[in-house]
Amino acid sequence: MARIIEITDLSAPALDVYARLTEAQLRSRLEPEKGVFIAESAKVIGTALDAGYAPLSFLMERRQIDGPAAPLLARCPDTPVYTADRAVLAGLTGYALTRGVLCAMRRPAPRSVEEVCAGVNRVAVLENIVDSTNIGAIFRSAAALGMDAVLLSPGCCDPLCRRAVRVSMGTVFQVPWARLGDSAAWPGPGLDRLHAMGFVTAAMALDPRALPVDAPALRQAPKLAVVLGTEGDGLQKETIARCRAAVMIPMQHGVDSLNVGAAAAVAFWELRARQGELTET
Repeated sequence: MARIIEITDLSAPALDVYARLTEAQLRSRLEPEKGVFIAESAKVIGTALDAGYAPLSFLMERRQIDGPAAPLLARCPDTPVYTADRAVLAGLTGYALTRGVLCAMRRPAPRSVEEVCAGVNRVAVLENIVDSTNIGAIFRSAAALGMDAVLLSPGCCDPLCRRAVRVSMGTVFQVPWARLGDSAAWPGPGLDRLHAMGFVTAAMALDPRALPVDAPALRQAPKLAVVLGTEGDGLQKETIARCRAAVMIPMQHGVDSLNVGAAAAVAFWELRARQGELTET
């Protein structure tokens, strides 16, 4: 049986994670082992559970308990379930729970770049992408279109922030990811680590030397890291210069570029590993 707890006091400390803690406080940067993130919707929470993430508590509308959330609660019988009517929860969270259920989950221990890149041949590298919607969309495309891992520069948004998790539809739990060093280690030392592991780094950039995204030489690279830049200015000049290749998506009608989320999807599809095409260099 689930541990159902009726909400009678909106100021209860157990509800802080849902209503009063900022994303930075949830991450607990000073004590990462105490970090928490919030997952929304039964589908996304189920994906997190499948990936081994540990639930701490649920917050849901009362009608969800015997409805869409019932399978989740059956999997987590010892996890407290805080519940009330929709109007009460809207007052607590500041917005309607359109998906009906939230789950506070324990953040996983950080993984190293070498760990997530072991034995893979396609990774996405994100530089200073701060929009959580773009982060979520890129993870979803990475999962669907054959990227084995995602690496994030120090300036990137947290993939486990609430909006990124929601937009990704839970794929942030399926695609391995890691931070590529601290601010002092980007871009030079970060890209050097990838080169040392045998990756060809390909910068998505408007650069005179850029190859079209469907160039056979790129598709046939045994290990390829697709490097994408921030929403406004794209990649830093130093990043482009340090990458082994530059890549562009041919455009029409005078358009010079796509949103980074759309560009990522095109690049991932074109540069995915194809059976029989990879050759050793």
